[in-house]
Amino acid sequence: MSNVKSVMIVGVGGQGTLLASRVLGSAMLSQGVDVKVSEVHGMSQRGGSVVTYVRYGDKVYSPIIAQGEADVLLAFEALEAARYLPWLKPEGTVVVNTQQMDPMPVVTGVAEYPKDILGKVREQGVKVVALDALGMAEEAGSSKAVNVVLIGAMAKKLDLPKEVWIDTIKETVPSKFIDMNLKAFELGYNADV
Repeated sequence: MSNVKSVMIVGVGGQGTLLASRVLGSAMLSQGVDVKVSEVHGMSQRGGSVVTYVRYGDKVYSPIIAQGEADVLLAFEALEAARYLPWLKPEGTVVVNTQQMDPMPVVTGVAEYPKDILGKVREQGVKVVALDALGMAEEAGSSKAVNVVLIGAMAKKLDLPKEVWIDTIKETVPSKFIDMNLKAFELGYNADV
């Protein structure tokens, strides 16, 4: 890797975005790559947006990703993908969970959840990898494994061998959840999307 790559991880509080950033950062560090991670917590404990920047390469000076700089946008929810799309490079890839989580204005009836969000994202000309990560996580054994399903789908877009991801997951998640998370990773990695 001779240049810096940027991954922006976005979701709603409680979805596991921070674990995803730890796995990504640890996987890159295990390969001797310089990594910078910055977590931005909105109203995460109340279901608000959570954003994590992960930048890696030969030498990374700042973890912050400016608009138009992200190589990959890893979105745990469709509306978050649309919200943070301006940070993606024109040739970038969005890896997105098709799950819909209503934000507070929708819950309270003040607004409606936008229709066909992923269609609008695709209209921007970026590559979109959309998968039912929630369904796959439940198939793996827990809805909490959405993050690892998405890591699996993203892993094919990054330049690390599959074994590095598997080893990192084994080192990062609690031992009693390793098998479930490895199954979740495989489901995301092998998703036909």
